[in-house]
This record gives sequence, structure tokens and C-alpha cells, in this order.
Amino acid sequence: MKAIVWTAYGPPDVLQLQEVEKPTPKHDEVLIRIHATTVFAGDSELRNLKTPLLYRLPMRIYVGIRKPERITILGQELAGEIEAVGVDVKRFKIGDQVFGSPGFGLGAYAEYKCMAEDSELGVLAIKPANMNYEEAAAVTVGGLEALCFLRQGNIQNGDKVLINGAGGSIGTFAVQLANYFGGVVTAVDSTRKLDMLRSIGAEHVIDYTREDFTKRGEMYDVIFDVVGKSSFSGSLASLKQNGRYLLGNAGLSKVIRKGWVSGRNGKKVITGTATFKTEDLIYLKELIEAGKLKSVIDRIYPLEQMAEAHRYVETGDKEGNVAITVEHEPYGGD
Repeated sequence: MKAIVWTAYGPPDVLQLQEVEKPTPKHDEVLIRIHATTVFAGDSELRNLKTPLLYRLPMRIYVGIRKPERITILGQELAGEIEAVGVDVKRFKIGDQVFGSPGFGLGAYAEYKCMAEDSELGVLAIKPANMNYEEAAAVTVGGLEALCFLRQGNIQNGDKVLINGAGGSIGTFAVQLANYFGGVVTAVDSTRKLDMLRSIGAEHVIDYTREDFTKRGEMYDVIFDVVGKSSFSGSLASLKQNGRYLLGNAGLSKVIRKGWVSGRNGKKVITGTATFKTEDLIYLKELIEAGKLKSVIDRIYPLEQMAEAHRYVETGDKEGNVAITVEHEPYGGD
């Protein structure tokens, strides 16, 4: 099968299209014929190892000290069709259209991927009926990350919610979910993304290239910093009493400072990583099918142009998601 192989830590050109062995599902696994995947910002950070310092050494230990060895195919999100099932699989059958994430197992930059029916590493569910494969592939990581953090934010009807870095994969789902939960959403991102953010439910928008939201004098019940670049002290000062400051990509210094300030005036600083659960993915699917949630797709590339897709994601200009279409030979030609 065709796959994009991660040959070294470095620029996008370390991603090479190669022929690799097609996997065979184990007794508790399904074999997914992938039709779409995505380029998540985290894929790019992992590829060049520009992850936050807190995670850099653990990632090298997990993937390979000098070069990728234990994991050689990136990709956190997928959508496709089940081609084969293990003998113990109960939830899925051949022909099911599915979407999900292999989690830290990665491996979605390929024509095929085996995933366990139920796993602590990844999640898998039947694809939303009203989405194509590219739209469905873009849901899992961004949607589940946004859902996990916003639930901890405990948004109440009428709460003022600010989302910093609102125009990316996580942020676009966060805007829609915060709006669905009853929040009055202010979205912060660059100039070119503001119209899109209004179109998905942001009542107010702020262009960070022209204005610092922490200096406006506005007070919020919840601040969700998706990208981890807001002023820590400024954000706390912009929170109402009992406000919640959610840090989706906290650096080491902010994690340390959290312990000093969290709880003062009832304000909470919430960090950590999202836990992916199948029931949460199904919850997102139901919202999508009810017309309450959608994927924002900026560009779609073929699998063969993966390096170019990574280059575009690294510009920071993408609106929502960059999807990858995986073309297959007719059955029998793999």
C-alpha cells in the first residue's frame, strides 16, 4: 500500500511517499480503507520536534532518539470504510463508513490502518451521515480537544467566553461548541479568519495583529487559549471572579505558574491533555447530524502532496482544517 513515511526529524520534505506492507487486523481489530486524513498542527510539530519543551524528551523516547523508529507514519485523524474485521469485533462490520483517531498510535497517512474496536489509544465511530470523508476526518482531534476543555470550563447560559486561536482545527470547534452550550463567544485570531469565525457563531471577533484582548478592559467568565500564547497575567486579570482560564497548549512556565495562582478569587487555571472517549465522539456525531456542528475545511490536498500540505499548515494561515484525500486503485489493485 501507499503511505507517507516519516524518515527523519525535520522540514516537510522528510515525509516521503513509499510502498509499505498492508496491515492485517488482529482478532479485536478492524482494517480501515482510509479515504481521508488531515494535517493537524500537532503532526507538524511532531515531525520537526518543535513540541513544547515539557513534551520534547518524552516524544523522542516514544518515537526514536535520533530519528523516527517506533512510529514512521504520522496522521492523527482518519475517515474511511471498514474492509475487514477480526473475529472478536462486535461494533463494526465490513462496509461501515467510519471516522476517528488512532491517537498516539498515529499512522493515518496511509491507504490502510488497523485499529482496535475499543482502545485506550484511539477512538472510532460510524461516520456522520451528512458529512463527506474529508469533513469527517477533520472532526476527531479538534472536536474532542475542544469538547474536553470546554466541559471543564463549565459554560453556563449567557457566560462570556473568549477563545484565543479560534481559527484553527480546535478553535473552530470550540467556537461552535461554546455557542451551543449557551456562551456569548468572542473569537481571537488574525484578520483573514474573522469573517469565517463570525459565520460559525462568534458574536464578537478580535484581530490579534491589531489589538491585545487583555488590554481592552473586557471581563470574561471563560478564556480558552487554544494556542497557549496569551499573556498569563493579562488573561487572569481579564477573568471575572470564579472565572476559568483554560490552557490547551500550556508551556512549562505556565504549568508552574498555575500552581501559584489557581484558586485565587475563585479563578481556576486548567491545563492538561484531553482524554478521547468513544462516547464523546458519538456525541459530536449527533451534534453534526443535528446541524449544530460542522468542519471548517480550508484546503484539500492529495496524499502525494503531503509535504506541501505541511508547508501550508506551518504558515499559520489555515482556516480550520487542511484535509488530505487518499485515492485508491479499484478493489483488487492494492
